[in-house]
Amino acid sequence: MRRHRNVKIVATLGPASNDYTMIRALAEAGADVFRLNMSHGDHKEIAVRHDIIRKVESDLGWPIAILADLQGPKLRVGTFANGSEDLEVGAPFRLDLDPTEGTAKRVQLPHKEIFDALEPGAHLLVNDGKIRLRVKDCGRDFADCEVVVGGTISNRKGVNVPDVVLPLAALSEKDRKDLEFVCELGVDWLALSFVQRPADVDEARKLAKGRAAILSKIEKPAAVKSFDDILAVSDGIMVARGDLGVELPVQNVPPIQKQLVRKCRAAAKPVIVATQMLESMIESPMPTRAEVSDVATAIYEGADAIMLSAESAAGQFPVEAVRTMDNVASEVEADPTYTEIIESSRRAKRTTVADGIVAAAREIAETTNIKAICCYSESGRTALLVSRERPRVPIIALTSVQSTARRLCLTWGTNCVMVSAVDRFKAAVIEAVRAAKAEGLATENDLIVVTAGVPFNTPGSTNILRVAPCAERLIYKSEPE
Repeated sequence: MRRHRNVKIVATLGPASNDYTMIRALAEAGADVFRLNMSHGDHKEIAVRHDIIRKVESDLGWPIAILADLQGPKLRVGTFANGSEDLEVGAPFRLDLDPTEGTAKRVQLPHKEIFDALEPGAHLLVNDGKIRLRVKDCGRDFADCEVVVGGTISNRKGVNVPDVVLPLAALSEKDRKDLEFVCELGVDWLALSFVQRPADVDEARKLAKGRAAILSKIEKPAAVKSFDDILAVSDGIMVARGDLGVELPVQNVPPIQKQLVRKCRAAAKPVIVATQMLESMIESPMPTRAEVSDVATAIYEGADAIMLSAESAAGQFPVEAVRTMDNVASEVEADPTYTEIIESSRRAKRTTVADGIVAAAREIAETTNIKAICCYSESGRTALLVSRERPRVPIIALTSVQSTARRLCLTWGTNCVMVSAVDRFKAAVIEAVRAAKAEGLATENDLIVVTAGVPFNTPGSTNILRVAPCAERLIYKSEPE
C-alpha cells in the first residue's frame, strides 16, 4: 500500500501494543517499521510480537520491517543501606568496587572498566544526568569525586561517562544471545546500542552473518567524534537523542542531529530521528505544539524515518500518536518550502555509473511528465541511491527478495513491491509498469522511468535508464530484449 508521504514511521511495541488488533491498527494508521525493544520482554514475548507482525504483514499485503533494538551494556551503581542518600553540592563522594552497601560518602560501581578509563577531571553522570560528579583522584578500583550537581541518589541508578571512551564492547553477553535469537526469528534490522567505535559495528556484523542489516545508535560523544568511520561500516543510523542529551549539553543535540542526518543522506544510508518526539501523547490524545515542531524539523531535514518509543509502547493513545506523525508528515511534505530545503541540501558526491544513472532519473522525472521512478533491485542499493536524490515523484522499489523489500521500508520515499525474478530488461520494464498502475501512480497514457542493472542479480551494477510507456502493448513493440 502506498503511503501519501515519503518519511517513514517507526513504532515501538510494548504493553500498550501487544496484540493483533492493535498492531494491525498501528500499521493501518501509518507505521512502516515496528521496533522490538530487547530491554523489555523475554524471548517468548518477543517471538509472539514478531509472529503477530508477520501475520499483519501477510493480511495487509505489503512489506513491514522489524527492527530489534539491542539493550547494550548497562552501567549502574550498587545499593545503599538506606535505599537512597542526598548528595550536597561540593561534598566528596567515592565510587569503588567494594560490594558493601552504600552511604552518603560512597557506593559501589561494579564496573572495573570504568576505573581503568577514568582520569582526573572526567565527569560521571548518575540517573540520566540529574547528579553530576567530577573525578578528583582515581585508581584501578576507586574514583574520589566532588559533587557538582547534587540530588538524591538511590539503588542501581544508571551511570554515564561522557568524557572517555570506555574499554567496553557494545555487545554484552545478553546482547549476544538476543542477537542470535532475533536473527533466527528473521528480523530485518538490528539496532546496536553503546556504539563508540567502528569495531563495535564490525563485531555485530560478524555475529549477524548477513541475516539482518546493522543500524548504529549514536548516543555517546565518542560515537559523534568517530561518526564518519561508524557510518562507513553501518547500514543505517539512529540519532538517539535521549542519551546524547544526557552525555552532552542539551543545546549541542539539535546541530548534531542536523549534521548526522545530512551525512547519512549523502552516504545513501537511512537515518532515524528518535526519542521524545511526541512524549506528551503517552498520557494525552493531543501533542504539544513544540513536539509537532520537533517532528516537522526532522522531516524538513530529510530524515528517512521518525520514531515513537513509549508513545506507542506504553502510552494511552498509540494509534493517535502514529496518526499524528502521519498527518504532520503529509502537511510538511506538501509545503513548497520543504521541497526547496530538500533540494538545496543535496550533497551527494557522484563518482560511479550508478550515481549518474539515478541522478539522471531524477532530472528526467522532474523536467518532464514522468509519474514515478521504478528501480529493479535485488540488493536494494539502487533504491537507496534513488532515495538519496529525494525526487519529487514517487519511488517504486521492485525486488524479488523479500528481505530487501522489508529493509527498504525504512528508506525515504520507497514504495516496496514484491515481483517475480527477472533475467531480461524487458521483463523488468513490464513489472515496473504493472506495479505503477497497480499502486495508482500511473495510467495507460503515462510514462515512468525504469532503472536496473545488467547483468541482473549483480549488486551495484545499475547501468540502464529507460523512459517507458505504461501501455504494455507499446513495451512489447519497442523494448529490446
